[in-house]
Amino acid sequence: MPTTPTPPEPTDQRRMSLGLMFWATGTHAAGWRHPDAAADAAYRLDVLTDVARACERAKLDFVFLGDRLASDPALQHSNPAQISRLEPYTAAMAMAAATERIGVVVTANPTYSDPYTTARMLASLDHLSGGRAAWNLVTGADPAAALNFGRDRHWDTETRYDWAEETLEVVWALWDGAAEPGGRARSIDHRGRFFQVDGPLDVPRPPQGRVVLLNAGTSDRSRDLGARASDLVFAGPQPTVAARRDYYTDIKSRAAAHGRADRVAVLPGVAPVVAPTTEEAVALYDRLNSLLVLDPEQEPGELVRAGGMGEGLRRNLSSASRAFGVDVRGRDLDEVVPREVLAAVSADGARRLGEITRLTRRGPGAITYADLVHATPTQLAYPVVGNPVEVADVLQEWFETGVADGFNVYPEHVPGSVTAFCDLVVPELQRRGLFRTEYSGTTLRDHLGLPAPQPAAR
Repeated sequence: MPTTPTPPEPTDQRRMSLGLMFWATGTHAAGWRHPDAAADAAYRLDVLTDVARACERAKLDFVFLGDRLASDPALQHSNPAQISRLEPYTAAMAMAAATERIGVVVTANPTYSDPYTTARMLASLDHLSGGRAAWNLVTGADPAAALNFGRDRHWDTETRYDWAEETLEVVWALWDGAAEPGGRARSIDHRGRFFQVDGPLDVPRPPQGRVVLLNAGTSDRSRDLGARASDLVFAGPQPTVAARRDYYTDIKSRAAAHGRADRVAVLPGVAPVVAPTTEEAVALYDRLNSLLVLDPEQEPGELVRAGGMGEGLRRNLSSASRAFGVDVRGRDLDEVVPREVLAAVSADGARRLGEITRLTRRGPGAITYADLVHATPTQLAYPVVGNPVEVADVLQEWFETGVADGFNVYPEHVPGSVTAFCDLVVPELQRRGLFRTEYSGTTLRDHLGLPAPQPAAR
């Protein structure tokens, strides 16, 4: 670790937070099939560490490691990254050992864990990383996980959040009661609805006091948890600018009610497809889509598992007919859609056509039936296709118009999308004064401008 911290940059200009959502096979469903992708990246130490170092060179705030506690072969066409992956604490420690400054976020689901173990694991990661750990608290959206942990059913939303909130209470109490240098640890004697935990924690208090807390979700309970307790809230995919702004405003309003509006940052997910020129970026986007495996046409009305984000329409012409409100079954995918067909789409179909043009730069007279198919499933993050200036323009607009405090970047394929964003977009954001050029501290709290909390009085 550097012995002399870099002098802090001027703070008179608001700067965005940037993190990388690391899905080893890419967040595009066919990202692993790109010729330059590392299809086995999920299990390769060299890829894990190279990605972490690339993000650190770009001065990103964190690398984010998601998790699922179940597997499902049905995800092979919609989200193969969710089928199989390393346990996140292990991968995070490998990334932390290969870097010096960048934060490491692990996803830990309290629904299927106990608070003492969670407190120990996160405190250990914070110590071994030098104060760079963060906890993405999820309650689990996959009912299949229950069957892997000796339960006959997945709890409902209210029960999961009641459990999660008491878990958080216990974890914070264990950290606050843990031994400080030269001090003594103390018991917490917690007696609650779900847990009885004596303590004290057998790991010293984390260097950050409490590791940075993150959560995501759209339910009322998830929004209130984020506003009351989280440092970062990840905004899920929203279909319109108005919906994105409403989400941002709602989180900030809820946070203000808890007296912490300036302590909660909202980070939407974006999936940039970036190249030196617009033409190259569009070609890359089309190339990725051309590698997708389509779903059979004989199941037109069924939904398909999309991974941690739930369910989406199948990727075929039958589903496209449903999504666009016009029958396009039986067409040649490479055929251009006639203007009269485009004119007959539904209101939601018209919105989707606008998205196609935004991403492909193709308008009426050039949109193909394949374009309709690719615009049908739910997107895991907001896709942005273009050159570095065009991608930075979108991020700047969101950042400056009450939509985002920063972004969780979803690489469409690994490692190419990671290095493209770090090498092309980040310098453009730095040139505009929107993102740091150097770290001003050594901990993740330093990067995010968050003070280290003092232990709660007991």
